Amino acid sequence: MNETPCDPARCVIAMAASAGGLKALSVILGGLPADFPAAIAIVMHLSPCHESLLAEILSSRSLLEVRQAKTGDILCHSSVFVAPPNHHLSVVEGGILELSSSSAEKVHYARPSAEPLFASVAEVYQKKAIAVVLTGGDGDGSFGVSIIKDQGGMVIAQDRPSSQDFSMPHTSIKTGDVDFILPLSEIAPMLIELIGPGKE
Repeated sequence: MNETPCDPARCVIAMAASAGGLKALSVILGGLPADFPAAIAIVMHLSPCHESLLAEILSSRSLLEVRQAKTGDILCHSSVFVAPPNHHLSVVEGGILELSSSSAEKVHYARPSAEPLFASVAEVYQKKAIAVVLTGGDGDGSFGVSIIKDQGGMVIAQDRPSSQDFSMPHTSIKTGDVDFILPLSEIAPMLIELIGPGKE
């Protein structure tokens, strides 16, 4: 379990990225204040062949606390949890994170995939869930954004001009379930507007 005091998140943002994702995530997390009143869970397609430095890199670029997710971690306000390579990330009741085994079936040829994260966040947080689909290839996240919408949550997709690879956002946009299609520079301000102080 989490060893530090936790203000359990009442709002959760689930982000998914692939090609070009490090830049996109750096810009968004760097644009959020240290007291941002939500938790963020991130899935980025990573090589399963070596350890990831993604959490450390993002931590150096953000005022939020960024860590690589472990089973048993609790989604806390002002905290960011990054799925490790080769494990799906999901959320269960109480905002507790769970990692799949490294032999779990891939989704959209990816492990971690956005789908288990989006679907589980939708189930637990319902209208307090936001999905953000960022630059990347294939169609990961497209099923999950529909589940987010079905449960009353909101969906943001990165726009074509600011995406290194527009395939992933475009596939989600084609579902008709995306609320905002935004350039990278406008995503953090929108998140602040949607769930800033007083919006809970």
